[in-house]
Amino acid sequence: MGQQPHALVVPFPAQGHVIPLLELSYCLVDHGFKITFVNTEINHALIAAALPEGPSMMDPMVRLVSFDDGLAPGEDRRDLLKLRDCLMKTMPMCLEELILKSHEPGEDKITCMVVDGMAPWVLEVAREKGLRSAAFWSMAAAVAATIMKIPKLIEDGVIDADGFPMKQEMFQLAPGLPLMNPAHLTWNCYGDRETQKEIFHHLLDDDQRNRVAEFFLCNSSYDMEQPVFAYAPKILPVGPLLTGQRLGKPVGHLWPEDRTCEAWLDQQRPNSVVYVAFGSLTTFDRGQFQELALGLELCDRPFLWVVRPDLVEAAIDAYPHGFRERVALRGRIVGWAPQQRVLAHPSVACFMSHCGWNSTLEGVRNGLPFLCWPYFVDQFLNQSYICDVWRIGSKMMPDENVIVSKEQIKSKVDELLLDEDTRERARLLKELAQKSARNGGSSFENLKRFADAMKHEGDKD
Repeated sequence: MGQQPHALVVPFPAQGHVIPLLELSYCLVDHGFKITFVNTEINHALIAAALPEGPSMMDPMVRLVSFDDGLAPGEDRRDLLKLRDCLMKTMPMCLEELILKSHEPGEDKITCMVVDGMAPWVLEVAREKGLRSAAFWSMAAAVAATIMKIPKLIEDGVIDADGFPMKQEMFQLAPGLPLMNPAHLTWNCYGDRETQKEIFHHLLDDDQRNRVAEFFLCNSSYDMEQPVFAYAPKILPVGPLLTGQRLGKPVGHLWPEDRTCEAWLDQQRPNSVVYVAFGSLTTFDRGQFQELALGLELCDRPFLWVVRPDLVEAAIDAYPHGFRERVALRGRIVGWAPQQRVLAHPSVACFMSHCGWNSTLEGVRNGLPFLCWPYFVDQFLNQSYICDVWRIGSKMMPDENVIVSKEQIKSKVDELLLDEDTRERARLLKELAQKSARNGGSSFENLKRFADAMKHEGDKD
């Protein structure tokens, strides 16, 4: 076959994109690849700082490199439009330099590229350099299918030409797919109206750019989203990727993990702990944060709660007066948790989550029921999967003041933990998800087929 295949892997610079693409990189290493993994300088530094044992933890076949994202040090990297605009200017040049350098004597020549579906302009670099390429979708396949079928949504009168809802009722892309609310389509769940319009047109453009990729991979499985893959057969499921299960290998977290919570979990009874975590981007106002704290107190159950330093908007100490002292004996609060290890712990009973796709898959893989509290983008669709399609969770329902009350939090936790049917469905879905990712499973075989194809330069049949 010649030289070792060498993949240039390019995530969109957000934690929910870095984590699955890093795991996909390890999977490609298992199939004989060398990897060059490209992060922005800021994310590169955060990942390195989050490694408990330093850079020595890195797989020798995975080289982390970085580039300047083009934003000034103090600029807001949560402004996705500004970040995207800068990345489109800086990223292609950086990647071209990496590819050219890999052709120098003594270097391992880059032979293919795996590009985040949210950064598809990079695929043009692969085409110009004659490299085989794949796009990788880090969200549910149903989100990708929705974007691919935007012209049909416009034709059917579900949305207008700028992506805004034309109808208030729920709709289905095709029979068997989850019901969707037009107001909760991915582009309508971020920023103000002008921002939503701009994101919508970017997604339309991205869909066209992604079509030049030979493969369109997705972190999902046939069992989890069967109707989607019948409806959009170009999408190839290779998941759920088993993030966080490689001993000693970095997961791609951008926050340092507090591993002391594992020893605390060891001291709790089996199936007793409510795990509460809302990902890396969700924020609460002070009132909702306090209501959540009081709700966890009212539950009178052990809980592990991840409270990022920036979880609460403009607040130094947002906890209710005396709360931390009152719950000290049964509650554990950390800045960031080794989530994959926490969800696999036998003491954890359920997962109160923002329903990001990575968190959803991690909960499914461990057979946990969910309490769903989506924040934005694709999380409302993921909630529909959890509660309406798979029926392994319950929705938190904001009241007329857009607040989830402490009383509702207590009642939802109590109901979920007494619901044996839901827990059984979660256990069955866990078995299906794990089977698909194991040797001989459908996702494993798809990944192997993809890896074998990418090993052959220039042979693009």
